[in-house]
Amino acid sequence: MTCCEGWTACNGFSLLVLLLLGVILNAIPLIVNYVEEDQFFENPISCFEWWFPGIIGAGVMAIPATTMSLAARKRACCNNKTGMFLSSLLNAITVIGAAYCLLVSIQALVEGPLICNSQSNATSSCEFSLKNLTANYHESFDLQWFFEDSCVPPTDSNNPSITNTTASNWRVHNLHFNSIENKHRIIHFSVFLGLLLVGILELLFGLSQIIIGFLGCLCGGVSKRRSQIV
Repeated sequence: MTCCEGWTACNGFSLLVLLLLGVILNAIPLIVNYVEEDQFFENPISCFEWWFPGIIGAGVMAIPATTMSLAARKRACCNNKTGMFLSSLLNAITVIGAAYCLLVSIQALVEGPLICNSQSNATSSCEFSLKNLTANYHESFDLQWFFEDSCVPPTDSNNPSITNTTASNWRVHNLHFNSIENKHRIIHFSVFLGLLLVGILELLFGLSQIIIGFLGCLCGGVSKRRSQIV
């Protein structure tokens, strides 16, 4: 069998689930921001949800490949070279979108929410340019802004011990929505960790379908099972 239609259909279903999950995760901080401020882009949790890594990267850019994969069985698009080539091309778009979601999520996890970078989570701290995606990758990926008792820059520079914490203290302070800071940290961490996983999985599914598509092009794109029936 030169085209694994079963895998293609499974790929389509998996991409559909990841697509919806990416959109939902990206929408969570936007909805929370709207509920808190009664308007969008007013003191957001972070700048990165406004890059739409889940809505555009893991969402919109995965729709064409998802649609074609789900229609693979009914329309027999795997039975010709054109269909297989188109499948690979559309999944290449999915891979680009997944990589974008991945990059934005990593950068978001490195920097943390806005409240951890300044005394107020003002939109003036948001600079939207592609250069920002790679500007801070030299920073350590240690997630200190999440594991410390407080990520807000201390006003008392003579007392650095206020940012020290232990694992037990972190569990007590950080797993509850007992302050705006904790709420923003938990939402930011959960959303972008989820989007990071969505990006990785979409990247793997997209690459696997590209490989299947190229193999189908090389081998003729006609499955033995269908050719025997015809």
